[in-house]
Order: sequence, then structure tokens, then C-alpha cells
Amino acid sequence: MRFSTFIVKNIIRRRVRSSLTVVGVAVAVGAVVSLVGIAIGFEQSFLKVYQKQNVDLIVQQLGAKQKLLSALPEALGDRIAALPGVKTVYSGLVDWIDMDELKPVGLLLQGLQPDSPLFNNWKVVSGRKLRQGDVKEVMLGKNLAATLNKNPGDSITVLDDQQFQVVGVFEAGTTYEDGMMIMMLEGLQKFMGRKGLVTGFSITLEDRSEEGVRRVAKQIAALAKNLDVKTTKELVDSTSEIQFIHAMAWVTSTVALFIGAIGMLNTMIMSVFERTKEIGVLRAIGWGRWRVVKMILMESIILSLLGGAVGTIGAMILTNVLSRFPAAAGVIEGNLPPSVILQGFMIALGVGILGAAYPAYRGAQLLPTEALRHE
Repeated sequence: MRFSTFIVKNIIRRRVRSSLTVVGVAVAVGAVVSLVGIAIGFEQSFLKVYQKQNVDLIVQQLGAKQKLLSALPEALGDRIAALPGVKTVYSGLVDWIDMDELKPVGLLLQGLQPDSPLFNNWKVVSGRKLRQGDVKEVMLGKNLAATLNKNPGDSITVLDDQQFQVVGVFEAGTTYEDGMMIMMLEGLQKFMGRKGLVTGFSITLEDRSEEGVRRVAKQIAALAKNLDVKTTKELVDSTSEIQFIHAMAWVTSTVALFIGAIGMLNTMIMSVFERTKEIGVLRAIGWGRWRVVKMILMESIILSLLGGAVGTIGAMILTNVLSRFPAAAGVIEGNLPPSVILQGFMIALGVGILGAAYPAYRGAQLLPTEALRHE
């Protein structure tokens, strides 16, 4: 009998235990892949918003832990635009409010200037774009429009008593943007009671080299003491909401992985204990210690990789389904990054090796005479 066939038969003859072990690893790996994948997907979607506009720098209020709470005077934009090396400056106001239909995530609002490049980057699916003077009119991302079942001409009620008319539905191509409601900057300032204030400024530069970006960033920071100037990547990496999502994903995943590893350890140690006599016979007919270790490790790795495959497929299905729920509009990407899927299989491999390390050592230390006397 070939060595590989022998290993497979060892797994198959304990079908119930092997199946439960595969399920345990699948749950652990599925938790990692889905949670971390959702966190990375949201981060990438957020970053794409700026990359599509070729934004080099973002200016927000220094010390604002939550970026949505940043508040800067709109007039600051003119001073930034006057600096040498600055090509364009666009201001925006962002807020996140409660909405019964979108709990627990809520509704993401963004107020834009009439000449914002975003209007040109988006495809109007139905209706029209917002125009100068629109105060009680809004545009909805296609995901949000589908979730709320709204079309151009319909009205939408926000904060119980504020009504706005939907004039258009747009498609941006990112989950983050396709889940937003867009208003003219003036309208959102009035609605949120933040007249003359913006969340921040998006800046494109003439010299986009690292040195050019750093030079202009210093000039902008010198305009006022309360300015936080970052590149788009630095902004995304430092956003507290994204950091929290990553932290929660890894904390939950670590617990799941620990349980999966314990399950694998239990399975393999019981397998070695039940097969003490069998291992003794194998040692007696010439099997060396390394061959015993290899057998136990291979059994564990096969079970782990099967669990990893099942868990990854389950995570892909789960995230796709969750992305269609109203509460997840604008937050969860339907597709998982390939790097996360690869990470899931590497973790499954690690669980298999760690779970089998002690059982393999124990099996290899058995003496043929001692094992043959075991009943």
C-alpha cells in the first residue's frame, strides 16, 4: 500500500471525527476570511474614492478622532488654492445619520460643490445630476436606491421629518459610494446646521512626486495650527472606523482560530492514542520516527486544508449574501480579495501543523515493544 493511500484510509475510517474536525476548521477559517475580507474590502473601497479623482492630499481638522467630526471653515479652500503647486481644491461635508431602514449601519450623506469631479466620475443610471441651487434635492447611489426602493421623483424622509426629492440615481463602481446619498454642499450644511463648515478638502497637485507632495503638505499645514494634512493612503490607514473594523475582525478571528486549533489537537491526540498498537507494529516492521511524524502531520494537514476550502467557499457565499442586505449597503463588498483567500489557506495549514505537532511527537516517541503491549 502506498504511503499516501494509507494516510487517506486513516482519515476515512474515522468519518464522524474527521468530518467534525473539518467543520471546526472551516468555521475558524471562514470567520477569518469573511471578517478580514470585509474589513479590507471596505478599506479598499474607501481608498478607490480618492484614487479615481487622482487626489494627492486630504486636509481635515487636527485631533478629530473620528474623521466625520472634522470641521473646517469652507473659506480655507481659497487659501489652499492660492499656494504654489496646488492644481485643484474641492471641499466636502460628510455625515452618518440613523435611518430605520438601514439599521444598524445608518445613512451616509455627502455634500459636494457643484463643480466636484465626482459628478463627472459617476454614471447617472436614471434621472439627472444635482445642479447649483438644489437644496432639497438628492441623488442616491444605486445600491442605496435599490435598498430603499427609490427612483427619481420619489421623496425620502430623513430624521423623521426632513423630506428630500430624489432627482437621480448614480453608479460609481465602489461599494462605499454606491451606498451614499448625495446633496449639494450648501443643502447639507443647512440640513446639518453646519453653515460655512466642511469636513475637509481634497487636493490634487501639479507635481505628484513624493517630494512635491511633501513640500505642499508642509505649506498647507502652516496655514493654521489645527490642520491635519495626509496622503490618501495615510488617511485611510489612520481612520478610526477602519482601524476598529480591522481590530474587531482579528479579535473575533483569533478566538475562532484558537478553538479550531484545539479541535485539531484533540482529534489528532485521540487518533494517536487509539492507534498506539498500530503505530507499534509500524515501528516494529521498520518505520522510523520521522515517518510516523510525517504520517500524523499529513493527516492533520489534509483535514485542515479540506476545512480551509469549505470555510473559504462558505465565507465567499456569506459575504456575497450579506452585501445584498439593506443594513450592509455601502459597507460590505460582495467579492473577497484574493490575498484574503490565500491567507485563509495559509492559516488552515498553520492550524493543521500546530494541532498535530504534539501528537506527532508523542507518536514518534513510542517504542515498538511498549506500543505492542498496549491494549
